[in-house]
Amino acid sequence: MKKAKVAVFGASGYIGEELLKRLAEHPLVEIGCLTSRQYAGKKASDIFGWIGRHSSLTDLAFIEPDVPSLSPLAIEFAFLALPHGVASEFAVPLLEQGITVIDLSADFRVKDPEVYKYFYKHEHPAPALLQKSVYGLPEIYRDQIRGAKLLACPGCYPTSILVPLLPVIRAKMIHLSSIVVNSLSGVSGAGRKAETDLLFVECNESARPYGLPSHRHLSEIEQEISYAAGEPVIIQFAPHLIPLSRGIITTIHADPVTRLTVDSLEEVYETAYGSEWFIRLLGPARYPDIKNVVGTNSLEIAWRVDPRTGRVILMSAVDNLVKGAAGQAIQCFNIMNGWDEVLGLGM
Repeated sequence: MKKAKVAVFGASGYIGEELLKRLAEHPLVEIGCLTSRQYAGKKASDIFGWIGRHSSLTDLAFIEPDVPSLSPLAIEFAFLALPHGVASEFAVPLLEQGITVIDLSADFRVKDPEVYKYFYKHEHPAPALLQKSVYGLPEIYRDQIRGAKLLACPGCYPTSILVPLLPVIRAKMIHLSSIVVNSLSGVSGAGRKAETDLLFVECNESARPYGLPSHRHLSEIEQEISYAAGEPVIIQFAPHLIPLSRGIITTIHADPVTRLTVDSLEEVYETAYGSEWFIRLLGPARYPDIKNVVGTNSLEIAWRVDPRTGRVILMSAVDNLVKGAAGQAIQCFNIMNGWDEVLGLGM
């Protein structure tokens, strides 16, 4: 089977590195180029100690992110592991060259440019492309992903929230105005950058909320919940930083429309995800645990019904760099090519 030739933009960040590790082991991928302004001209093996002498990446050097220079390389797919506001600068010329774009930034997740402006505090740089992008949540949009030319990979928090929440919303089991979400994330979710708040001594032995009351990821979370509900929905979301390298644990509380049981929730989840490779349904007896999903493309879901209040409690665990970013992007990439979704994902 013919290999797909790919480029990774922003290959030196945490997500870019995670992409490299997995794409290098993907049996149907040829990595054509890596871009990094910081490390242009240096070999990837000089930057990442895990690249061995016999790796396909050993002699591959970083280049400047210059789209016209890609023409002789016959690149078919470009993964954009770039900050929001930057990715769109490259997405436009890449698409004009006929290259399929898999964007891991927030630039094409939100369909309404006014909503994007509110949450990201600047005008959208390429609003004409917003309606052309496909939201890359495989378990929800698999059919649309197959034909996508511009894929917008979901954020890590939205993945941890939408996967457990959407089936319950579609089944009209909960009052939409009652949804309250608390998520705790490892420090790598902030990206590979030097900021005082992210230093070890600032994060270790500590935990703190941040981004309240309107974390940027709320824009895509509320968008997707509203699509599922068929009406505008606003929720309460509180993200927290915890002293872990990676991983997210999410707990969702909501009031049921009618009295629910754990069995009725299990039926909904089995229908939605019973055949999914990467969704682990733990049911009412176990709890999601970050240590069980770190380094994998799996997402764990558990649920409870509080017998005292009647409220629904939904829980999830996910690796923010894999199922919350690079792994999900590769899962979508496999779908786009008509391949087995587990290729390159260690299963």
